[in-house]
Order: sequence, then structure tokens, then C-alpha cells
Amino acid sequence: MTSTSRHTDPSTLRRALRREVPSSAAVLADEQDFTAMRRYRTFPFDDHRSYLRQMETLLRRFASQGVLTTISLFDPAAYEKYCADLALDPDRPDSRSRYTAEVARTGATLTYQGEPLTQLLPLLVEEADRQATWDHASGLLARAGSCEECGEDLGHAAFARATQALQQLLASLGEGTHHLVCSVAAGEPPLLAVLHATGRDGARPQLAESETLVFCTVLAAGFALRTPGGLVSRTTAPTDRDATGDGAHDTVRGWTLGDSWPRPLGAAEVFTAYCTDSDTGEPIPPEHRVDYAPGLPLTPPPDPHHH
Repeated sequence: MTSTSRHTDPSTLRRALRREVPSSAAVLADEQDFTAMRRYRTFPFDDHRSYLRQMETLLRRFASQGVLTTISLFDPAAYEKYCADLALDPDRPDSRSRYTAEVARTGATLTYQGEPLTQLLPLLVEEADRQATWDHASGLLARAGSCEECGEDLGHAAFARATQALQQLLASLGEGTHHLVCSVAAGEPPLLAVLHATGRDGARPQLAESETLVFCTVLAAGFALRTPGGLVSRTTAPTDRDATGDGAHDTVRGWTLGDSWPRPLGAAEVFTAYCTDSDTGEPIPPEHRVDYAPGLPLTPPPDPHHH
């Protein structure tokens, strides 16, 4: 007698179900973090390269089975604090599993799609840095308080100004590939956000959502705190060619975050800022095929909270 069930083999059912259950993995990305975990007796690895090879093999196996896996970074210091907060023994595999599940829920993650870990880990580190920057900048905005006169949330107002500033900046820069950096002196190290944008044929620039959010939040923190900071743009225009016709020129422009709005720097100020070592103060030779131009003027909206 033949069963009418579509799946009669329990192992077939388990394989099908396995594809419905996502997985998560937290990776020790560098040698220093790996060495920190070796102090635990139950941590089974003694070589970082071998550990990464084994991890990649496991991830590829999951991918071949159609299992969706999210990857995060395993931070030994954060793990130790996590175990202390929950009174867990850090020298247990199940404690490591619980921490992995926690960072998959709250930390920076990327979806594994079969690429080599050497290719994925730098992107994951970037994503983690971006999230840490956003967390810090968001915390500063949340503590900005309210305007004593009108009661408006100063953090929200600063973010709105930052969004307007970025829109104006990209419109002024026009066509080309733009690399923007915003730096705000709010602690050590300073808050730093990077944004890549491409403008073509008068259309709205193409922006990555997560990069844009972090960039505007950092810029807003600079506005709200009225703290020293700056903006730099580096633009490669699609038709710019040097005299020999064999390479594009980059144009670098700069602004300082004075009075809660980007104030354009002169060409000489941009040159000095870009060609000076920030650690030593020593001059750096200018780059070939790079023009140092003044910042473009941006029109500030009214600031009702400037007293």
C-alpha cells in the first residue's frame, strides 16, 4: 500500500526543515581576538588560519544545503562582559552559542553567500565599525535635549539640518563619483563617517542607505554639539581628463562645521588640510592629478535654536 504523503522519509523531512531554519555564526576575525579565546580550555582551536578554514568549510556546507547563515564578529572582551552580566561560565560551548545568538540579534551582520571569508571579513569589520559609529553618534544626539525656548528636540532638528546639508552638497557637486568624509571631534577617536555617491545626468545620486544614515547622524552630532569638525569631498568627474587624455582628475573640496552648518574652506585651506599629516603635523606631498578647490557655498536654513 502506497502512502499519499508527499514526504515519508523522516530524513527527507529533516533536510527540508533544515532549509527553513536560519543559522548564525560569530567569527574571530583577527589573530589577537583568536589568541584571547585560547585561554578557555573548551575552545578547541590552536591555529587561527586552520580555524578560519574550518569555519569556511562549515559555512559552505550550510550554503550548499540552502541554509541562510548570518555572520557577525566574535568580540572576546564583549563576550567576557556578556557572561559576567548573565552569570555564565565563559569556558563553556553553550555560553559561546548564546553569545553568538545575541550578537546575531543586536550586532552588525552580513549574510553568507558562498564567498571566501578573506573577502567577507573586511566588509564585516566595516559594517561593525559603521554600527559602532552610529550607536555613538545616536547616543550624543539623544542627549542633546530640548530647546529651552520652544521645546523642540535638538537632536531631531540637527538631523534635519544634516539631511538638508547633504542634499545641498550632493546637488552642488553635480555629476561624478563622490567620496565624502565627515569627521567630528566628539571623543577619542573622533567620529568618522564615509559616504560614496554617484551622480549622473541630473538624476538623484545613488546612495547606500546604511552609509547615508550614519553620515547624517555623525554630521548631526557635530551640529548639535557645536563641536569642531569638517567635511571633505573627493570627486572624479566622468569627463575630466588630463592633458594627455589618459586619466581622470580628482577634485578635493572641504568645509568646516562652523555655526552648525558646513562653511566652505578656501583652496589653500583645503590643500593645507589634505596635505598635512594629522598625527605629526608634517607636510605630505600632494597627489598626482588631484586638484584642491574651495568648498562650495551651501545655504543654511534658519536655525531657531541659535542664541
